[in-house]
Amino acid sequence: MSFVTGLKCRECGQDYDIGPEHVCEFCFGPLEVGYDYGAIAKAVSRETIESRPRNLWRYQELLPTEGEPAIGLHSGYTPLVRADRLAEALGVEELWVKDDSVNHPTFSYKDRVVSIAISKAIEFGFDTVSCASTGNLANSVSAHAARAGLRCFIFIPDGLETGKVIGSAIYNPTPVAITGNYDDVNRLCTEIADKYRWAFVNINLRPFYTEGAKTYGFEVAEQLGWKLPKHIVVPTAGGTILPKVAKAFEELQTVGLVDESERFSIYTAQAAGCSPVVNTIEGGGDIIEPVKPNTIAKSIAIGNPADGYYVLRAVRESGGWGAAASDPEIVSAIKLLAETEGIFTEPAGGTTLAATKKLIDSGRIPRDESIVISITGNGYKTLEAVTDAVPKPQVIGAQLSEFDALYEDLGADEAKKEVI
Repeated sequence: MSFVTGLKCRECGQDYDIGPEHVCEFCFGPLEVGYDYGAIAKAVSRETIESRPRNLWRYQELLPTEGEPAIGLHSGYTPLVRADRLAEALGVEELWVKDDSVNHPTFSYKDRVVSIAISKAIEFGFDTVSCASTGNLANSVSAHAARAGLRCFIFIPDGLETGKVIGSAIYNPTPVAITGNYDDVNRLCTEIADKYRWAFVNINLRPFYTEGAKTYGFEVAEQLGWKLPKHIVVPTAGGTILPKVAKAFEELQTVGLVDESERFSIYTAQAAGCSPVVNTIEGGGDIIEPVKPNTIAKSIAIGNPADGYYVLRAVRESGGWGAAASDPEIVSAIKLLAETEGIFTEPAGGTTLAATKKLIDSGRIPRDESIVISITGNGYKTLEAVTDAVPKPQVIGAQLSEFDALYEDLGADEAKKEVI
């Protein structure tokens, strides 16, 4: 049973029937899915959710699909890791890492939003799915399309990391690389979506696609024992996930799954080479000025974020803030997370950790309250980012004496480090 009431413009409030539409014809504002929260509150309970399979569909009453899901049955419910060694390194008391680097099937949070979008594409009768992507979304759309037996076109900026290009091509979509950055790709895809009757997950299916990001927030609250974190740091690219995490927390309170008295603050993290939202937060303005991306964090290198305004609004309404990290800071953070918690993230995750450190050090996030860091992608897709920052293997012959000599040298090196 679906509890969806229709689509509604986020700006003027105009109502629309459910369909593959994403822009208000009156004010050109974005459309969003509406729900009957009163009915949901009567239909769902913590116990009902906890009894279901551990995937994103356990929150089906708060998702915009009809009937039983056929896609994304293994997506979601990723680990929320108590990160005590990282907490010690950052000098905080309670730190958690929500780890979507192990999300199924393509190791990023995009598997959440694509599960919902492809499900709606099937409901609407589309035979072709597509997307504009910086890499992770293309991977996920390609994999889910293969699973669903749909034709697939993916559009990416030329020059993406090899792992992400191959990570899409292996599923046999039609990949198209566009000269320019993501914003150039997105403009072209908007024109293509107007001409061809395809399901572009982040264009004409965007109202449904973005709802999938709520499951990230639902899981954080459930895994914390149906409580909200005091502080959560989320990366911003196009701006999909952060406002929906905030919406997820608010919906859980609205339907009675989380205490209404709980308060949270949400913070945005961006790379210094592409930080239009953070620039606006720090400048105190309301207009997000587009920038030309220049960062190793290619998955969040979107200079004109579609939902940037809603990121800004969610951050300010919650009492949060934002921080930007340089490329060297991003690489250092990737290594820190790996060395302390055994989690290998891509530059987007490095950005989030580096920004979190800045927010803690500046006093924006207190050291004695609960903090969640959002890790949204996997480092094995972006090896180029850290290739020069990790040690090379020691090469010796296959003789014990050679290892003994190496071990002695390594011991001397460690002793020198201790003296220093």
